[in-house]
Amino acid sequence: MSIRSKRKEEHLTLAQTFFEPEKANSFDQMHLLRPALPETRVDLDTIKTTIFGKTVSAPFFINAMTGGSAKSLLINKELGKIASQTKIALALGSASILVKEHAQLDSFLVAREANPNGIIIANINAKTAPKDAKKIVSELQADALQVHLNTVQEIAMPEGERDFHWLDNLRSLRQEITVPMIIKEVGFGLDRATIQLLKNEGFKWFDVAGSGGTNFAQIENARNQSDLSYLETLGLPTVIAAMMAQKEQVNLIVSGGVRNPLDVFKGLCLGGQYVGISNVFLQTMEQNTPEYLLRTIQNWQHELAGLLAIFGQKDLTNLASIKQYFDFPLHDLITQLS
Repeated sequence: MSIRSKRKEEHLTLAQTFFEPEKANSFDQMHLLRPALPETRVDLDTIKTTIFGKTVSAPFFINAMTGGSAKSLLINKELGKIASQTKIALALGSASILVKEHAQLDSFLVAREANPNGIIIANINAKTAPKDAKKIVSELQADALQVHLNTVQEIAMPEGERDFHWLDNLRSLRQEITVPMIIKEVGFGLDRATIQLLKNEGFKWFDVAGSGGTNFAQIENARNQSDLSYLETLGLPTVIAAMMAQKEQVNLIVSGGVRNPLDVFKGLCLGGQYVGISNVFLQTMEQNTPEYLLRTIQNWQHELAGLLAIFGQKDLTNLASIKQYFDFPLHDLITQLS
């Protein structure tokens, strides 16, 4: 097994080790005002939407997880089947490994083979050459491409990058890639200045991927002989990151610490067009069965439709207008950063 594949396997093991299904985060300090008389009914059609030109059953999706190893091949195969059966989008883990280890292609391609007509989103790091990125998009028949920004993870990673001059390559990627590109963090949150900068460079899609869920500094620190645990505190809470992005009026994806349908609903109320879920879905499948994850996602679809009915909404168009209020710790952060 190569060093890169070994790291992929270690990430999967440590993601399970550190998983806390009810881990407190910023969503807990965000509240929504509901009408006692909503005059609605539960209807799954209210949560249908489109993403990158294709209809999906719900505005939440399976966000980037894995690929590039034997175990991840099995995971992506099952996730592809589940995405196809539930008609939701699926983002794959970083495929940058294919530049050096093309033999790992099957560990990503199995998802497309299992889900030939659905939304598949590829994922690369910010220094992947445009020609390699184009090949990855083509081979995976990807509908969109995530480009992840992960400086904190790289510093915590024993074999990580130490040169973060990525902007010129991002410009080149934007010029060469023809499918929609999504700038994505990996659990430490996109800040407003970065969104402004990249918006001015012509990027239109952003996944804030805030703190509150999987902490890749924690995962890498477990692989590191040095104690870099202080990096684990550097994340920008998902609710804060989403509010910053919303002010920039960009196409927004909310992810980071999403644990249940109410968190999904709150992410949509924060201006997210879509909401991504990673480790909760992965551990639901790993600790149970693929069939259990399938039923879980189907339940989430019904429960999200129920939340729309509770809040008097007949579709997804006006969720950002629902009145929001916050507990004082989060409110203070919002005030300081406004």
